[in-house]
Amino acid sequence: MSENQTLSGSTEERPPWGLRIVLALIVLAAGVTLYITNHLLTDRFTAATRNRAELRLTLYAGNVISELQRTSVVPLLLAQDPALIGALNSSDFTQSSQRLISFKDEIGAASLMMLDADGRVVAATDRSRIGAQHRSSPFFVNALRAENTVFSVVELETGAKEFTYSRKITSERQLAGVIVVEVDLRKFENTWAGVADAVAVTDSEGRIILATEPRWRGRTIAEALTAQSAPSAIARALFATTDWSRAHPDAYILGEAVMRSEARIPFQGWRIVGFTTYSSVRERVNGVLALEIMGFALLLAAAFYFMSRKAQSRSRIFQRESAELRVLNQRLQREIAERQRAEKHLEVAEQTLAQSSKLAALGEMSASVSHELNQPLAAMRTYLAGARLLLQRKRPEEALSSFQRIDDLIGRMGALTRQLKSYARKGEEAFEPLDIREAVSTALSMMEPQLKTRRVAITRTMPAEPVMVLCDRLRLEQVFINLFRNALDATLQTPDPQIELILSAGQMAILSVRDNGEGITDLDSLFEPFYTTKQPGDGVGLGLAISSGIVADFGGRLTARNGTAGGAVFDVFLPILSTDREAAE
Repeated sequence: MSENQTLSGSTEERPPWGLRIVLALIVLAAGVTLYITNHLLTDRFTAATRNRAELRLTLYAGNVISELQRTSVVPLLLAQDPALIGALNSSDFTQSSQRLISFKDEIGAASLMMLDADGRVVAATDRSRIGAQHRSSPFFVNALRAENTVFSVVELETGAKEFTYSRKITSERQLAGVIVVEVDLRKFENTWAGVADAVAVTDSEGRIILATEPRWRGRTIAEALTAQSAPSAIARALFATTDWSRAHPDAYILGEAVMRSEARIPFQGWRIVGFTTYSSVRERVNGVLALEIMGFALLLAAAFYFMSRKAQSRSRIFQRESAELRVLNQRLQREIAERQRAEKHLEVAEQTLAQSSKLAALGEMSASVSHELNQPLAAMRTYLAGARLLLQRKRPEEALSSFQRIDDLIGRMGALTRQLKSYARKGEEAFEPLDIREAVSTALSMMEPQLKTRRVAITRTMPAEPVMVLCDRLRLEQVFINLFRNALDATLQTPDPQIELILSAGQMAILSVRDNGEGITDLDSLFEPFYTTKQPGDGVGLGLAISSGIVADFGGRLTARNGTAGGAVFDVFLPILSTDREAAE
């Protein structure tokens, strides 16, 4: 095109074919990239969401098993309580209910009941249940038939399930009564309801016994899903057009597509089922797609900018008149101002996107932390209620004990927030490879409030290399805390109190806790339930019995002896975790 034709022509020049092809290729590349990215990220984020859901179910199953195991040993201990046996023999139950209430506060069970040989409630933590007749109840009938502790599930009139452990009480080989301990599993329903997932626990017959949806109880999973309102054909069509993913939902709950995850609870054939929505997957994929669209938009803007600049260059060459140049300059200034405004809008959009990502990460972390802290918070609520009752009864010394426990729980909550990821591991029950040195340090940090009130010399002798065992972290720390507290109590009257902790590793890992107190007077009865040398109100004698049972569950043993130079020595023996098994774990 000649210069004269350019000056005289009234029509605007069109971009050359090369630039048109470039723009078409950019648009085509954008479409292909968005299509591939959508499907790849949808599959990836769906798999990640499913894995997180399975990890949550494994954690939930571990919590249920932990609650069942913790409560299962209580009937055996209470069935050997001399005070309860004496009350059944003498038919004097004036102090029995109060004694059960004291056990409930320490054990953390939902409720405790004691029945006589005829099935009548003679003592209970809920006094309104005294006098009720349970001769035909499963927990009473099954306890009479069995020699050991039995587990029963009773359906209430409201449709909810009541989970109990029961065991008969014998006196001189004669039936005296039955002790019943209710396991508080329904608290998990409220805990699980705080997460977006719908969760249900089924028994060996496939019937739902625990669920975040109350209408599901007593039904099978298939019946529960059928009872929910399924989406209409129009709703499914709209969902399909708005969702680009290729994932086929496992089920619909309240008209929303969900994926299904299952895990086994190693208890009487129970299973736990969870349903997770796809909304989080879609949000994350859309976030990435938005970034890609923004990138291609910037690329197109750059291409158009190049075209504009090239046209302006030709205009400056061909347009000689000053008036036309001034108009062109004004137009260029307006375009620059518009681009600056567009860049400012882009910066605001980028800042908004970054803030949204931070809030999403903060919300996910808050949900995990709140789930892990629910149980310590529930225990703190119980201790506060007990302290309030003790203060009303003019017993401030015992109320201080509850406040001390609350202080310990606060420290434990801090440890939970630091160790949050360790609770989502798979394994047999809640076991995991653990360095005993870390468990000792954590237990000592939890004992810090008691140690600050006294001047006690604590000596630690630990190997330089890790001493690995396969244990439940929290239960092992519970054993160490109990031994450290006993050592502190044993040195109360000692002028120069000293506690020595020695860890050695051979065929077995051995932790020795030594003190320079008065020693042990009765080694034979030390690990028997309800044996204690403390003053009334300082303990009921269950700590060492429970600690011994926990160590036995880990495949080890807990022993006690008097030291050669005085004081007591407690030895915890645990099997060393081999290298091959640690790699398998």
